[in-house]
Amino acid sequence: MISVNEAKQIIRENATTTRVVEIPLNEAAGYVLAVPVYAPIDTPPFNQSAMDGYAFSFAKWDKYSDFTIVGEGKAGDDVTFEVKPLEAVRIFTGAVLPKGADTVVMQEKITTQGESIRIHDEQLIKGCNVRPRASQTKKDETVLPENHYLSPSSVSFVAGLGIDKVKVYDYPRVSIIVTGNELIKPGQKRTGGEIYESNSYGLMAALNQIHITPKSVEMVADDEEKLTEAISRQLDSDIILLTAGVSVGDYDFVIPALEKCGVQKLFHKIKQKPGKPLYFGKRQNALVFGLPGNPASALTCFYEYVTEAISAFIKRKINRDYILTLAASYTKKPDFNYFLKGKCKGNEVAILNHQESYMMNSFALADCLIELEAGKEYFQKGEKVKVRMII
Repeated sequence: MISVNEAKQIIRENATTTRVVEIPLNEAAGYVLAVPVYAPIDTPPFNQSAMDGYAFSFAKWDKYSDFTIVGEGKAGDDVTFEVKPLEAVRIFTGAVLPKGADTVVMQEKITTQGESIRIHDEQLIKGCNVRPRASQTKKDETVLPENHYLSPSSVSFVAGLGIDKVKVYDYPRVSIIVTGNELIKPGQKRTGGEIYESNSYGLMAALNQIHITPKSVEMVADDEEKLTEAISRQLDSDIILLTAGVSVGDYDFVIPALEKCGVQKLFHKIKQKPGKPLYFGKRQNALVFGLPGNPASALTCFYEYVTEAISAFIKRKINRDYILTLAASYTKKPDFNYFLKGKCKGNEVAILNHQESYMMNSFALADCLIELEAGKEYFQKGEKVKVRMII
């Protein structure tokens, strides 16, 4: 068995594939830029009014002069006329500032008399209420760097530059294969020793949470030949997740099936609870995880290890890790890392009941996994621990 840190390092060293794709901007939130974004235009593309009011030339204003209204400019109008000294244009937010005008006075700060206005704003200075051309971004400027995470606000910003496509690191293609003679699908009638299959549902939900839809989900019996065929069908995936069959029982056929498919074992078994039997291998660019069959173990290994590989593909750490204090003391075996289902409250985290690897009732209520490292037996209330959020 290897340590948790050794296992994660091996995964990071082998998860080196990246794939760049160009996608529509309205699908880009959650991706990471593979190339920088350059501004194709000045933004704003013209001197622009920042509010409703009147545009005029500040130089000739003596605070007692009347201005003659000579036109109107609305947002979207192609304003081509020129404003002369002591002339003003009725203007609205977002409109082009007419040539000759350099200042906008708020409509609340004027009085009108026929076709004239008088300004009553002692605080007004030249350039007030005007958004200068290129004051946000200049044409050809690098506005977002490579490896920038595209948040909703980033997407909105890029759209405002007139860009409708971006090049990003693609999410990996993921296949799921669940194994077991005893498995039936939810909704079917259960008989004898059958149990309802839940691992694929948990894994699909966890993948959907990070914008990945599995390309394939199969349920395969404990049969070496059928498993070999199923694995062979999925070797064009970037990541293959198998559940169960990775121990050393008479009906655990995943590892021999992987060997027949030419998958190179990189490690098998980690000093941790739950999830000790975790397998990791590689065939060309395909990464293969053999997850334990117990549902809590499978999901724990997904959050702790599979996400390390996905993060490498998309060039972004998808895990949210914190250091919090334990709400109560806990004793464990010193030789293993423990990953325990927990619940956060403020800066404190509580260890939930029902931590056994087959029990999902605590996992269903948990919002995090608490890591208690190997080499230590007793963890005291108030002690700081690593916490990985799962929702």
